[in-house]
Amino acid sequence: VQLQASGGGLVQAGGSLRLSCAASGLIRNYYTIGWFRQAPGKEREGVSCITGGGGKRYWADSVKGRFTVSRDNAKNTVYLQMNSLKPEDTAVYSCAASRRVYSGDFCKLLSPDYHYWGQGTQVTVSS
Repeated sequence: VQLQASGGGLVQAGGSLRLSCAASGLIRNYYTIGWFRQAPGKEREGVSCITGGGGKRYWADSVKGRFTVSRDNAKNTVYLQMNSLKPEDTAVYSCAASRRVYSGDFCKLLSPDYHYWGQGTQVTVSS
């Protein structure tokens, strides 16, 4: 299983970026994909997740209303659309895959649930 995040870059505050997470070796529609970020000197933070069929999604409070998550299973790719970016969104963003089945209305962003991790992509938001 391989995951590769891409699409990061430098953007001004208020701008937008779309990150992509390309997955290989995964059974389509089976894995939840989570996005996580880590800023220098800070702990890793869960950002958003989407279940295999796309029916359950979750966003951290810090990005709710600004970020959206979607997936194209035909392309084995998950997207994180980031709008209204703020300097505090600056971090390395990574995607990860979980085989956990989530009951309830939402997937979760608990790091131990995620078994496969990809390399991240840097997002820098200037003020």
